[in-house]
Amino acid sequence: MILHVDMDAFYAAVEERENPELRGKPVIVGGSATGRGVVSTANYEARKFGVHSAMPTAKAMRLCPHAVLVRTRMGFYASVSKQIRIIFHRYTPEVEPLSLDEAFLDVSGCEALFGSAESIGRRIKEEIRNELGLVASVGVAPNKFLAKLASDLEKPDGFTIIPAGQVESFLAPLPVRRLWGVGTITEQKLERVRMRTFGDIQRLSIVQARDLLGSNGEHFWKLAHGIDDRPVVTDRLAKTISHETTFPVDVEGIEWIRIWLLELTEQVSARMRALERVGRTVTIKVRYSDFDTITRSRSLSEATDSTDRIWQAASDLLMTELPDRRPIIRLIGVGVSNLEAKKGRQLLLFDEERDESQEHRLDESADQIRKRFGAAAIRRGSTFEKEGILKSQRNEKSGD
Repeated sequence: MILHVDMDAFYAAVEERENPELRGKPVIVGGSATGRGVVSTANYEARKFGVHSAMPTAKAMRLCPHAVLVRTRMGFYASVSKQIRIIFHRYTPEVEPLSLDEAFLDVSGCEALFGSAESIGRRIKEEIRNELGLVASVGVAPNKFLAKLASDLEKPDGFTIIPAGQVESFLAPLPVRRLWGVGTITEQKLERVRMRTFGDIQRLSIVQARDLLGSNGEHFWKLAHGIDDRPVVTDRLAKTISHETTFPVDVEGIEWIRIWLLELTEQVSARMRALERVGRTVTIKVRYSDFDTITRSRSLSEATDSTDRIWQAASDLLMTELPDRRPIIRLIGVGVSNLEAKKGRQLLLFDEERDESQEHRLDESADQIRKRFGAAAIRRGSTFEKEGILKSQRNEKSGD
């Protein structure tokens, strides 16, 4: 059995814990409302007014003018996240972090020690509340897709179990928008062929699903039946170290995407250095608004954990290897594979063109600054452009 633990409005909840006067008020965590800031997250009181992550802070404050705006403290949230993971590891070593505020846990081998998966899930939820003063929603199910779906069904403060013998009947009435990968456009396409619920897709054969729903038909058919064979993959077993982000609304503009890709690259390379791993293959992942997903990879001459070298490859893939089509994007990601343990490297004859040891010193210094003062304490200059582009795109779409 798999658990998916998802912290409710994590950044905002941490701020409310630190300042109890915020409780009961709409809280927005993000950048400046007068500059190019964006919303990192908002608590449920603010979400009632239409505020969501990645929205320009200025627009969020117009939607909810009485909200309390708190500046993002990524380093502090990361330290709280580590405390949450300590609680996870009391029950199982099989933990796959997805971000600071969510993770999968495989508890299949731990039930003899700690009781059923349901019991473990409730204990973890209770310990997070009692020890850290925070609220988590927990899903318990036979696989990762179902566990993540379950954790989202009763938010906030949810606890949902999908029993192994009742998967299809549990899923049947759910709307198709809860299928992984279904956004507004895909939901409209499914509506046109009268596929409104999981049950509608369950009634198709897999061949009918392919014929009716095209290249994604088999994917949707499997999820509608609750089929997901992906294992929980811990950092020690990972063959790829990667990060990706799904945008709250589809975005357009290759330069805007490029800036997001740089931030993801910095997260990947920092995680590699923390794990003392280097890799040879850089891959980017792009998902378009119509759910068409492509990946592009490039192998490097030697394994590295250098932010600059990984970024050069990722940026070049983005700018030269994508299809010739309008870049309306819903997801962007970057990963490094062909991993190996980091070890001493023999200098090459012509290394004067590029001093990799200096690159590593710069990377490690930046890692230490972020660890002590937070992720926003040191940033590449080009990442500041992201907030301005984000604001202008949202304003253009909303008519502001």
